[in-house]
Amino acid sequence: VQLVESGGGLVQTGGSLRLSCAASGIIGVINVMAWYRQAPGKQRELVAAVTSGGNTNYADSVKGRFTISRDNAKKTVVLQMNNLKPEDTATYYCYMLSIWGQGTQVTVSS
Repeated sequence: VQLVESGGGLVQTGGSLRLSCAASGIIGVINVMAWYRQAPGKQRELVAAVTSGGNTNYADSVKGRFTISRDNAKKTVVLQMNNLKPEDTATYYCYMLSIWGQGTQVTVSS
């Protein structure tokens, strides 16, 4: 079982990035797919989550700027991040079925 993330990078304040995570080796429905992030010196925090039925949950700090979506057939989850701020700088992790992705760095310059 493996989660492979892509899409991180360096962007200026107000810019956008799109993170993708693909699961392999998983059979059956994945109930919850989520993105977490961890900034240096801080605890890992939930950014957004989406259920197999399409219900979503967002951290207050990203509401209105980030959108999480999923493709159940392809077992992928996408995090569209708009209007990025320096405080969004962190390593972002995909999370499914108690499995973590390797993390992808997002850096927002001021």
